[in-house]
Amino acid sequence: MARQLDEQITARFRVGKRLRVLDVGAGRGTQALRLARAGHEVTGLERDLGRLAVARAALAAEPEGVRNRVRFFEGDGRDTGVQFLPGSFDVVLCHGLLMYVAETDPVVAGLARMLAGGGLMSLLVRNADAMAMRPGLSGDWAGALGSFDSVVCRDRGGVEVRADRLGAVTATLAGIGAPLRAWYGVRVFTDTVPEATALPGKGDLGLLLDAEDRAGRTDPYRGVASLLHLCGARG
Repeated sequence: MARQLDEQITARFRVGKRLRVLDVGAGRGTQALRLARAGHEVTGLERDLGRLAVARAALAAEPEGVRNRVRFFEGDGRDTGVQFLPGSFDVVLCHGLLMYVAETDPVVAGLARMLAGGGLMSLLVRNADAMAMRPGLSGDWAGALGSFDSVVCRDRGGVEVRADRLGAVTATLAGIGAPLRAWYGVRVFTDTVPEATALPGKGDLGLLLDAEDRAGRTDPYRGVASLLHLCGARG
């Protein structure tokens, strides 16, 4: 997904521009640190204190120049209007958070207010149009049949999560003035791989990532991905 985000940033902003990035649901800080290493100023919000501690420890191990470009705070994105002024960021990332909130629209609308003119919104959501794929490919036929009309499933940790449909999120982005610019599928081939599975060797890993990236850009494969990466642009 990093390739996809880099592609959208490059297409949207002039090369070398230092962007103000808000990473909502920053997790262990992987994306935030990657963007900071590229020269951008990143503010990360994470509500899980364990993950926040990992992110801060990873940041502490970075060179001073990177450390000075990153701030991590406890938060989940639902009160950004209290924490930050409208238009404070060029890029807002919300990857993997919306599946844990009851309704997408209010959260996305609040995040959109954080975007400066011409800003980029990047969302990663569970794909409600492909809910039957995981149980079906795992041989859980009853689960597959029960998933066709559902927007609820369990994540790899067993937590119940909510999914969104491409059409609905597209309409949401249009409604907040950041219409869809591009969308991709994520985890087209690898969604059913167990968490404990060892990574393949360097050569095979490169091929795997290339195959996932190609499928995530190509119909009809991207439409059955476990996750959808949607990029909307303001102005």
